[in-house]
Amino acid sequence: MVIEENSSLQRYTSFGCYEIGRYLIRISSTDALLEAIAWSKEKKLPYLVLGSGSNLLFTKSFEGILLKMEIMGIKKTNETATDVFLSVGAGENWHHFVSYCVQKGWGGIENLSLIPGTVGASPIQNIGAYGVEVQETIAAVTAIDTQTNQLTTFNNKECDFGYRESLFKKVKNRYVITEVQFILKKQPQLKTDYGAIKEVLHEKNIKNPSLATISQAIIQIRSSKLPDPHQLGNAGSFFKNPSISKTNFEKLKLSFPTMIAFPISDDVYKISAEWLIEHCGWKGSKKGAVGCYEKQSLVIVNYGQATGKEIFDFSEEIIQSVLQKFAILLEREVTIL
Repeated sequence: MVIEENSSLQRYTSFGCYEIGRYLIRISSTDALLEAIAWSKEKKLPYLVLGSGSNLLFTKSFEGILLKMEIMGIKKTNETATDVFLSVGAGENWHHFVSYCVQKGWGGIENLSLIPGTVGASPIQNIGAYGVEVQETIAAVTAIDTQTNQLTTFNNKECDFGYRESLFKKVKNRYVITEVQFILKKQPQLKTDYGAIKEVLHEKNIKNPSLATISQAIIQIRSSKLPDPHQLGNAGSFFKNPSISKTNFEKLKLSFPTMIAFPISDDVYKISAEWLIEHCGWKGSKKGAVGCYEKQSLVIVNYGQATGKEIFDFSEEIIQSVLQKFAILLEREVTIL
């Protein structure tokens, strides 16, 4: 086990803020993971699993142990006339995995193209985009239960998925995901009605889209709206879309007739956080080295040498302004440390 001390976290997180991690251990196998967890218990130090750092904001140095997840591999475990079953290492890059499946003609995750992060992080957050959530393709998740040091496999239902939620997010630090099992379709039903997908396909005169053309359309859309974290530090969408009651929505609609919302049940509406933030005047705003991206108000960016604390404080100002104007409390999608 190689232990790196006092590592800069700048290159391990997409925000690119300069903070220090006291210890960092690279995890390439289940045995290495168990050894690192045992060492953390021996040292009586907290640990944090680090994927690509695309959903993390460090506001101070981390005085525990960072477990850099590098368990790799994409294995086909079973196949039927209609489905392909895959087991994927938690350290695999998510977009690389999507591209691999698109190339093979296996459908179900093509709408999740270009989402940053690792495969192991995808069920924790139940990542989603353009009408698809990853829970729709997950058969099971394998993880180390750090209380028993045993490998445990959870089926889809046991993962307790919700909107940007899962068992692994609710029960913090108990389970460390090592592998995710997916079921993908050989003849998928393509989803092209959400967002600007249909518009891009129309512009390209694509009448019979394939997995590849849908993936490329989404890559084009995301690239036009979201900054490249290698050029401009960010974590993608910083806030969740909030849910409010139908009664509350109807009252707000009287004062704000252009408010964007989607019914998710008879009594609950999901409100566009992007719309709320933009209508509080934040889009394109800047404070020091922190700003609200000019093309997408959900994205907070690091324009240079912003600290994690400065980014957090900026997000808090946005939350308070939305609360004051609309009486809606935004929730951060990004994990704050």
